[in-house]
Amino acid sequence: MHTVPNLPYDYNALEPYIDEQTMRLHHDKHHQAYVDKLNAAIQGTAFEGMDIHDVLTNLNQVPENIRAAVRNHGGGHANHSFFWQVMAPSAGGMPAGKIAEKITESFGSFDKFREQFAAAALGQFGSGWAWLALNSGKLEIIATPNQDSPLSQGKTPLLGIDVWEHAYYLKYQNRRPDYITAWWNVVNWKEVEKRFADTQ
Repeated sequence: MHTVPNLPYDYNALEPYIDEQTMRLHHDKHHQAYVDKLNAAIQGTAFEGMDIHDVLTNLNQVPENIRAAVRNHGGGHANHSFFWQVMAPSAGGMPAGKIAEKITESFGSFDKFREQFAAAALGQFGSGWAWLALNSGKLEIIATPNQDSPLSQGKTPLLGIDVWEHAYYLKYQNRRPDYITAWWNVVNWKEVEKRFADTQ
């Protein structure tokens, strides 16, 4: 049985950038719905007791009759569990250490990375995500539709932004660029650094 992890901070901790009501709905309603539908899809199968990351990494082994549900709802569960961790109050700024060096090496500068990442988030048509991911030792910026996970592409997510409308519409309405700009203020670079270090 998969469960929704508790937020690692209060619902209002990311104010004024992400509002309390959005966090309550996003975590308690949207994430819970993904977990409920995932559990229903895998009940009684060999995947019931598996870690969701292992399931998504081996998505092609999931029976075809439940694969779409696992891709959508399992992806939603994994993506959101990740998303809560890569944000934090009193965060933002710039990364430090090895991940900072790798970003500069890969994109030319932190500012260029931010521009490319924001462009991927803004350019994702409809619902989806933008990611900083590690692919065979190289950093990539990718966008995925719906709740597709980089794990299913053999990539390790290090940072991600949810650009589904439910992530920002209460506060920002249709102003996705404003949401993306504000979101940089809550990026938990310490968590990103830790995740990068774990891959080395």
